[in-house]
Amino acid sequence: MEQLKHECGVAMIRLRKPLEYYREKYGTYMYGLSKLYLLMEKQHNRGQEGAGIGVVKLHARPGHEYVYRERALGSGAIQEIFDKVFPQLTSAETDRLPASQVEEESPFVGEIYMGHLRYSTTGKSGINYVHPFLRRNNWRSRNLLLCGNFNLTNVDRLYESIVSHGQHPRIYSDTIMLLEQLGYSLDRENHRLYRKYRDSMEGLRLTRRIEDELSVANVLSETADMWDGGFVICGATGSGDMFALRDSHGIRPAFYYVDDEVVVLASERPVIQTVMNVARRDVEELRPGTALIVSKAGEVSLQEIMPEGENRKCSFERIYFSRGSDADIYRERKALGRILVPRLLEMIDGDLDNTVFSFIPNTAEVAFLGMVEALQEAREKEKCRAILEASEENRLTPELLDSIMTRKVRVEKVAIKDIKLRTFIAEGEARNDLAAHVYDVTYGIVRNDSDTLVVIDDSIVRGTTLKQSIIRILDRLHPRCIIVVSSSPQVRYPDCYGIDMSRMGEFVAFRAAVELLRESGRENLLKKVYEECKAQEQLPDSEIRNCVKDVYAPFTDEEISRKIAKMLTPAETHAEVKILYQTVEGLHEAVPDHPGDWYFSGDYPTSGGIRLVNRAFVNFYEGNADKR
Repeated sequence: MEQLKHECGVAMIRLRKPLEYYREKYGTYMYGLSKLYLLMEKQHNRGQEGAGIGVVKLHARPGHEYVYRERALGSGAIQEIFDKVFPQLTSAETDRLPASQVEEESPFVGEIYMGHLRYSTTGKSGINYVHPFLRRNNWRSRNLLLCGNFNLTNVDRLYESIVSHGQHPRIYSDTIMLLEQLGYSLDRENHRLYRKYRDSMEGLRLTRRIEDELSVANVLSETADMWDGGFVICGATGSGDMFALRDSHGIRPAFYYVDDEVVVLASERPVIQTVMNVARRDVEELRPGTALIVSKAGEVSLQEIMPEGENRKCSFERIYFSRGSDADIYRERKALGRILVPRLLEMIDGDLDNTVFSFIPNTAEVAFLGMVEALQEAREKEKCRAILEASEENRLTPELLDSIMTRKVRVEKVAIKDIKLRTFIAEGEARNDLAAHVYDVTYGIVRNDSDTLVVIDDSIVRGTTLKQSIIRILDRLHPRCIIVVSSSPQVRYPDCYGIDMSRMGEFVAFRAAVELLRESGRENLLKKVYEECKAQEQLPDSEIRNCVKDVYAPFTDEEISRKIAKMLTPAETHAEVKILYQTVEGLHEAVPDHPGDWYFSGDYPTSGGIRLVNRAFVNFYEGNADKR
């Protein structure tokens, strides 16, 4: 119900054949650029604050540009970029020029393509922060084009390291830190090869040898072990090496496809399947800690840069962010809905006859389908029992049998998002009133004051939309009780690896726990947690712990859920409101291969995450609401 900003999207393409090949087979020199456009549009959901593309040409003559970049801001950034880029190719396509001339005269025809979609989850906004970033140098092998889906938790440490080398970063951001670090390492790799061959060759011959033997693995290995966080880092040198590196815990997703024509990498598997029209089995997942590297010559290799760590792949990717068209994600989301049914039946006392089931928003539809399947199975079992009982008691008549067999699970579409009202034009209660009309409800499907209305959502994080609009909207149908079901567990802790959940006070589960502490006379626990969080700042990584867990420890999940329901119920609501959250155990049962659950459990995969959650509580306690 409340949209979360989340990690960015990346796309990379390396053409492995001469440009003439694509012109002859596909009828266009724009084959690579067209595929990049599709890869980005299919991942549009992953970034609507800005977008950027970059192209590297492998055959540009001296005196001609060989790295091009275009960036734009806003939700329409992808279209804006390609509206600028495609017209530059029109004359070349019309005149059917030779590939060498097209590459020279058309800026965005090349062999390496990079695309990025941006959400600024914890950083700053503006065109200067839109990827890809570019490091310039007179030697092609020292140029670096960089983009990524990442958030690093130890930017301060990286900054100190960079400055200690004598570098002077232009902007204080994690992307600039990576660009400077990798640039420094790239220079060192160039120097290594220069020293190796300077006595046996010189000039252009020496330059070409350096370009041919440049080791991207060396460049990455020298820097990557310093990065704490979740990341997929993508880059290309001006001389034609391309790479993508995934963090050792696999927090951020990356998939790739390779054939003899092309190498493709993207943040989501079905995107590659669709754009390249290939089977699921042909698209591989990039292993954690591993880099996909394509050399200047087009040779593809997978190289372990960091040892693969404990699997902490992001579960929110599966619940909410990634496209549901992925076969595994579709099954997992259905399982999330199914697993909730036993507890849901308890909440409604098994009364399916007087309960209506639905979902809001559309992203929760797949979990809803799983929930309905399990409810239908429960209904069928109930019907079988009723038939057997009636048969054993010799009271089974055609009329009774017909009555039993016609019992159904009452599934309805209760809310439709008709228009997007401009709620920003109003303030206070007037704004809340406008928000309460974002959805139109379907009247006549809920029996007044007797039916329970159950709606499933994929997550309840802040609760703002629930209180300001959804519960008010559902209450118009006059149900006896409203049960809001979340297919994900209570979000209790900040995410520091890419999702827009960074302030403690934003989480309704945290606010509920704080209120329970105050109501039960245990408010002094907050001060104790604050003092422990402050003390943690001086401890080494091996000794720190997530002190914020202590805030939740006195209460059961059910107690917190009841408090959340009370807090989110508008004063004028007639129906009783209840909330049912997924359990962490249920999450892992449904999504077994993506156990990253720190936002639910507080179990962060890196020390940087633990430091940031403690810092988030300190900011909350000290009233620094704007700090992250």
